Amino acid sequence: APDSLMQALEDLDYLAALDNDGNLSEFGIIMSEFPLDPQLSKSLLASCEFECVDEMLTIAAMVTAPTCFLHTPPGTEEIALSCWRRFSHPAGDHFTLINVFNAFKAATANPTDPGNNEKWCRDYFLSSSALSMAEMIRAELVEIMKRIELPISEPDFGSEENLLSIKKALLSGYFMHIARDVDGSGNYLMLTHKQVAQLHPFSSYSSTRRIPEWVLFHEFSISEGNSIRVVSEISPHLFAELVPQYYFSNLPPSESKDILQEMINHLAPASATKEEQK
Repeated sequence: APDSLMQALEDLDYLAALDNDGNLSEFGIIMSEFPLDPQLSKSLLASCEFECVDEMLTIAAMVTAPTCFLHTPPGTEEIALSCWRRFSHPAGDHFTLINVFNAFKAATANPTDPGNNEKWCRDYFLSSSALSMAEMIRAELVEIMKRIELPISEPDFGSEENLLSIKKALLSGYFMHIARDVDGSGNYLMLTHKQVAQLHPFSSYSSTRRIPEWVLFHEFSISEGNSIRVVSEISPHLFAELVPQYYFSNLPPSESKDILQEMINHLAPASATKEEQK
């Protein structure tokens, strides 16, 4: 449809993938090297700047592969949830996916027992084919990074600095995928349009009592009951710091936009002072 094509071009423009003539920019050409959604390519490239490439490669592979969480047989939902809780990360679903992938790699590291792969996944209600696919995608992305000579930072998952860096890299690509819980009960209103969404049942936040106010999400699905999938808490201050002004000014009016505008106004004098000190 022409509308969706225009939207796709607009998104590429916001991601700095197009030049003034509407052709791919130098940055856009590098983004197109990766067989990923533009937002994900942008986040992966941003991770070079924020030195969290190892972790971002894992996230990119896990969200590109089919979901690793299996639909459980009736009566086993609680057991599956308690298994998945072992991987749950307080920073959100993107970080939980890193935990799942790292645990899968550790459990299947023994080449003498290939059957262990299937058994481990069955025990945790995880899809071994999805995780194997993620492993293959990640290896392919590493090869592309090496071919175009991009730096791959050392793994540092778990440190506070690393968690913040991952959120910055994610925000660099997914600033268009931000939602706010408007009533404290998990009804998320997206910044881009007046659509209300709920957390996907597989979200690690679904099994906790703490529902974050501001989130970054990987995708929105109408077919799965207007849910947002792969969700991590985000600080509105961080969003205000990293959002392209050109994109922000085009957002429709909303209470959320007003809150963010105030934060941007507070940030502006600070950044002006920094410039003067240079």
